[in-house]
Amino acid sequence: MVVYVMRYDVLSDKREAYAEWVMPAIRRLFSAPGVTGLRAYRIAVGDSQVASAYEFPDFAAWASWYAHEEVQKVIVESRSYIVNLTTELWGPSPLAPDALRPA
Repeated sequence: MVVYVMRYDVLSDKREAYAEWVMPAIRRLFSAPGVTGLRAYRIAVGDSQVASAYEFPDFAAWASWYAHEEVQKVIVESRSYIVNLTTELWGPSPLAPDALRPA
């Protein structure tokens, strides 16, 4: 599995507009082929920092998804609501390629 992590801050004066925009935007991101899941997180203290982890079966699926026209439109639109965007693309570890679970 490949994970694409996006971290950002929601602009304080755009929180309501962001809250209305984000779920339809996620549905649009899911309309592009390749993505298999999303986990979204908020910082434990505060309410403006967000981390999202999009899941893909492999790097080719991520590349196809990322290049999709609708994904690029959502990314451009997001700039109206967020700042301090950082992204990371993570692949499987050669030492633990599958999920580890306690016994």
